[in-house]
Amino acid sequence: MKVAVASNNPVKTAAVANGMAKMFSEKAEIINVSAPSEVKDQPTSDQETYDGAFNRAKNARDLLPDQDLWVGIEGGIEDTLKGMTAFAWVVVLSKDKIGHAKSATFFLPEKVSHLIKQGKELGEADDIVFGKSNSKQQNGAVGLLTENAIDRTSYYTEAMILALIPFKNTELY
Repeated sequence: MKVAVASNNPVKTAAVANGMAKMFSEKAEIINVSAPSEVKDQPTSDQETYDGAFNRAKNARDLLPDQDLWVGIEGGIEDTLKGMTAFAWVVVLSKDKIGHAKSATFFLPEKVSHLIKQGKELGEADDIVFGKSNSKQQNGAVGLLTENAIDRTSYYTEAMILALIPFKNTELY
């Protein structure tokens, strides 16, 4: 199976490869393509984050039409009454089907939220608060906050697996 990942981020590529391996017996051939999300660099709502993932998958399909699946992953944040949350959407497209799933949601520390409200992206805010560099292409906020009990790759892998349900259970979807 040929799968286009709408990102050059190694974390997203690994999550797609892991999800494919857990759901299907054949090894996926993964190709990366930079595909625009058509949303802000830091999506700030559930809908905007979903739209970013969908747009990335759709744009990857336009750029690489000879694949079997196209995957868009978009991380986002949302300010709620209880604090700022972080999460991700995964959208998987085939020529005639869609699968989508949202990751678990967790609350960000006030120091990180404050920097985001000042205009920083989540990864940039994490780097400042935790004294890291390019954490969004490594363990991400979830890894930093859980001391890698859940890293960004495993976090995205779970959502990737859930987004593949319609492709694994074709008779039901």
